[in-house]
Amino acid sequence: MTGIRLASTGLLLTAVLAATPAMAAGDPVKGKTVFARCSVCHTTAAGKNLMGPSLAGIVGRKSATVAGFTYSAALKKYGKSWDAATLDAFLTAPMKAVPGTRMIFAGIPKAEDRADLIAYLKKPVK
Repeated sequence: MTGIRLASTGLLLTAVLAATPAMAAGDPVKGKTVFARCSVCHTTAAGKNLMGPSLAGIVGRKSATVAGFTYSAALKKYGKSWDAATLDAFLTAPMKAVPGTRMIFAGIPKAEDRADLIAYLKKPVK
């Protein structure tokens, strides 16, 4: 009986981890399409800020550190590095993840779209 419980627990844990958006691999090609929504304010070109900061190299970078961009006090105080989990939370609901942010985007509701976008931001597809 213990073996069955252990196996069931393992399967359940595997299913939960696979369903976690931040852990999903995502498709960078689909992510490029999702990024079109972001491109009104952002670019993936290094050193080029628009209404929002450049997102080139965002994965692994500390928040609010792009040179030449003026960030909100809230995002400066946030102080976390952008990884799959922090990006997923922010992209789900920016104003909830970082209250006081000036990013007036409501968020990306679909976990698959967020995973694809994060995969694209890790290495933009040309």
